[in-house]
Amino acid sequence: MKKSNKDLKKDYQQQEIQMGIYQIRNTINGKIYIGSALNLQGIINSNRFQLKMGSHKSKSLQEDWNKLSENAFVFEVLDEIKPKETTNIKEELNEQLNLWLDNLEPYGEKGYNDKIKSREEILKLISNNKVI
Repeated sequence: MKKSNKDLKKDYQQQEIQMGIYQIRNTINGKIYIGSALNLQGIINSNRFQLKMGSHKSKSLQEDWNKLSENAFVFEVLDEIKPKETTNIKEELNEQLNLWLDNLEPYGEKGYNDKIKSREEILKLISNNKVI
């Protein structure tokens, strides 16, 4: 028996949303882009859509996508986070993201992420009247 739209919607709303860390990996050159999300499937779909539309925030990832095509990339979940009752999930996601960034260092020749500037680096740029 086929489910009604109402039943399908109810099933969807009762699904547990997967949260965690993901990567977009270039299978040709091995470069990676790492991110985090409260809804992994949603952010993966969003990244894929942005890349198809030519509007991804990572210009170097977008350039490689345009040059190599969608078939050269895979979207992977690196780490799933289960919310704990006493923990701030956004804080936990940020901590996990920083651990993955520190471990894999997806910058420059190794990846598509921009190096996150420390508070001190940002203040120095501001004091020197540089654009961030």
